[in-house]
Formats: sequence, C-alpha cells, structure tokens
Amino acid sequence: MRAALLLTALLGLLGTGLGALLGGSPAALGAVVGFAMVLVFFGTGAVVVNAVASVSPAASMLVALLTYTLQVVLVGVVFAALDRSGALDGPVDRTWAGGAVVVATLVWLVSHIISVTRSRQPLYDLPERPSEGLDASAR
Repeated sequence: MRAALLLTALLGLLGTGLGALLGGSPAALGAVVGFAMVLVFFGTGAVVVNAVASVSPAASMLVALLTYTLQVVLVGVVFAALDRSGALDGPVDRTWAGGAVVVATLVWLVSHIISVTRSRQPLYDLPERPSEGLDASAR
C-alpha cells in the first residue's frame, strides 16, 4: 500500500505542475482535487481492507469488493457535489479533475497489484514437526 500511496502522490505533484503550466490555476486545482480524491478514498479503503484481513482473512475479499464499490460511488458523489456547487465551471477544471481521477486510479491499482503480488505472504501453516508415521521418502 505504501508504494501505491507514494507513487500516486508523486504523480499527483507532477500532474499538478503540468496542469499549472498548461492550463493555469483551474487545471492545477482540478489535478489536486482528482488526485486527492483517489489518495483519500483508496488509501482509506486499503487501510480498512488490511484491518479486516488481519482479523478475519475469510471476510477480506467481501470487504475489498464492497470497499471498492463504495469508493467508486463516493468519487461519483463528490463529482456530483462539485458540479452542483458550480466549482467545476469556475475554479476547478472538470477535464483535469476527471483525467486526474482516471490516471491516479490506474496508477494506484497497478502499483498496488504489483506490490501485493511481490510480497511474500504464507498461504498456509506448515506443521512444526513431521508426522511420525511417514518416512523421509513420503515427505
């Protein structure tokens, strides 16, 4: 999770700078809003899923799917609230905000998948001592 957070935050800084150069203040603010939404929602979701997995590994997949669904819904709710407030028509560039959410989500998911697949997590516990009825060739 740490790698995904750092990579997405770094890309957010670069995206904000690029937005400021190419589109001015509204584009930079749009990039900040987009990357901040992804960092907050996905970061919080990862913390929740990790907490549940440490307590009940069997429930972790269900919680992960529900958390991801909630994250997507919350991003939509925030965009709807920004649109109704008129922020996307003035101080925040809607194109940069939407693009930042898409790019940040892809970067978060890919980096999180890579870091999780590279982590070494035991899938089962080995017995502490071999069974007494088995000889060395049967193990």
